[in-house]
Amino acid sequence: MSTSFLIAILILSVSTVQGADYNFPPAPSPGSTAQGGHYNDFPPGPSPSAQPNPKDFQNMKQFLAYLVIQRFKRTITYDPLNITGTWVGTRICDNDDLNTYRGFFCDTPPNTTDLTVASIDFNGFHLGAPTLDGFINGFPDLALFHANSNNFGGTVPNLLGLQYLYELDFSNNKLSGLFPTNVVPLSGLAFLDLRFNFFQGHVPPPIFLIGYEALFLNNNFFNSSIPANLGSSPVEYLTFANNRFTGPIPVSICNTSSTVLEVLFLNNQLSGCLPYEIGYLRDITVFDAGLNKLTGHIPLSFGCLSNVQELNLAQNYLYGEVPEVVCQLARTGNLVNLSLSDNFFTALGVNCWDLIHNNVLDVRWNCIPGLPHQRPFEECAWFLSLPKLCPLVPYMPCEANPGRQNTTCYNDWASHFDHNPPMPPLPPHASFNQLRKGKAN
Repeated sequence: MSTSFLIAILILSVSTVQGADYNFPPAPSPGSTAQGGHYNDFPPGPSPSAQPNPKDFQNMKQFLAYLVIQRFKRTITYDPLNITGTWVGTRICDNDDLNTYRGFFCDTPPNTTDLTVASIDFNGFHLGAPTLDGFINGFPDLALFHANSNNFGGTVPNLLGLQYLYELDFSNNKLSGLFPTNVVPLSGLAFLDLRFNFFQGHVPPPIFLIGYEALFLNNNFFNSSIPANLGSSPVEYLTFANNRFTGPIPVSICNTSSTVLEVLFLNNQLSGCLPYEIGYLRDITVFDAGLNKLTGHIPLSFGCLSNVQELNLAQNYLYGEVPEVVCQLARTGNLVNLSLSDNFFTALGVNCWDLIHNNVLDVRWNCIPGLPHQRPFEECAWFLSLPKLCPLVPYMPCEANPGRQNTTCYNDWASHFDHNPPMPPLPPHASFNQLRKGKAN
């Protein structure tokens, strides 16, 4: 794909990862229709007896796109902004006209002179349709499809014929089924957003062999372990939050050290030891693994996260002393929020006490003597009596060998430890709640 083609698409798309703001047409007048109809200002659609034919369009590609759009338009069940009221006539590629074919943008694909639909941006349109099959895959030159905040249902259609596709955003819809494996062969895909849908099952390992810049899987129902080859992708933004993932955090995550900026494991069922290898993520700014079943010490390697701003490990089964080197990141690095509440820590480094007073560190509901709002003695005694199977790696890679973080972390002797040892059964939080009644310090 030519550079000019990509730049033109990006300029025409006003979407963002989280959705975009638009200048919508005025609300319909009392005599107009807001459920897939047309405003009084728009001309009526062509009657069946006056259907356009190929010679009415600039080229055959635009005529075929017209047929796909009109067929999809008939499946729309909800259109509160009357977007489809603009899908009339033969001027599909008048990109400067906001009253013509809103959401569709055209460009000239590589090795052709035919202007055709290259980008579809439905972000925030709130359109409803039972399926996208036959629509997205009806545009062979499509490079970008954004549909954040709509009401599209069904499964992800087969997109293997879209050779130019590099951005795909299905977030905030009603899509379901297993992970859409038909996107795996799309080697040019740089952005995949499946957030806030109803996908379930496992995430296939080949998905991490694609050169993503961003991969958003959060707020679905995925319930497998995270593939061991997680670190194979040069991803910058990676979110697994609010699913049902199980098993350990893969140690291969350290191989994303030259690219990854944010990782969210929040609110899953991850278990095992907190990996030492996370300390190799030298550029990471947000690491969130709160609300899981992780255990062990906080590795000293976390003291190498000099760029981290938000570090959340709350509501796990972590124990031991909160490392001094981690708390020092608030002074020597960029740390502004360290959340460690609802664990089983028993001690703090000197600098950590200062962070409590500065509202940087939250260690409520642990087992730290001398602090208020800690666990009842019975809870702490029970947990401390359990066998501890996670190793405490006694060094920091960034300190022991400057530049070490630029190496493949699998060469590190610490990577050979078992990061997912068997843990004794943990009682449900309901029993903890019984202990807590009237016994909080």
